[in-house]
Amino acid sequence: MSMELLVSTVLLVGLLGVAVVSDLRRHRIPNTLVLVGLALGLAGQVYTGGIGGLGDGLLGMLICFGLFLPMYAVGGMAAGDVKLMTMVGSFLPFHYALWAALFSLIAGGVCGFLIVLARGQLLQTLGRYWLMVRAQSYLAPTSDEVAGKPFPYSIAILIGTLNSVYWQLVAGGWGV
Repeated sequence: MSMELLVSTVLLVGLLGVAVVSDLRRHRIPNTLVLVGLALGLAGQVYTGGIGGLGDGLLGMLICFGLFLPMYAVGGMAAGDVKLMTMVGSFLPFHYALWAALFSLIAGGVCGFLIVLARGQLLQTLGRYWLMVRAQSYLAPTSDEVAGKPFPYSIAILIGTLNSVYWQLVAGGWGV
């Protein structure tokens, strides 16, 4: 592993750690953190890959933004989560940005499932989903359902990004 890649990875994980702490404490991800991260991610891409690296970082941003924006549009996550995932994309080659976004979405689903399970609302939540399938319409969770409460999605983004970075750095990737 090159020193540049190690520094970039440590920086990305550090920024995500700060985002998680902020999300847990204030339910917000500061725009300043995201903007600094975007600048550092793109600068790192240019440093390691020149103008092609810049294109890679911009494509990574676009992929992450494009995959997370629909979730924001339907009310499934906050704008800060979309911006944070976009920041992640600026640090990674586009194919790893895609994997980071997909792993983050999976991690979010697993975290949501575990929260519903731990709160004893699995059957209630599955019942609501079954009604949605039958009615072919969205039914919002009731105020007493944990599924309707905000979840600090930065945790899922950190988990998904760590998974992608693991495959990129430690396991040697998928041969891409």
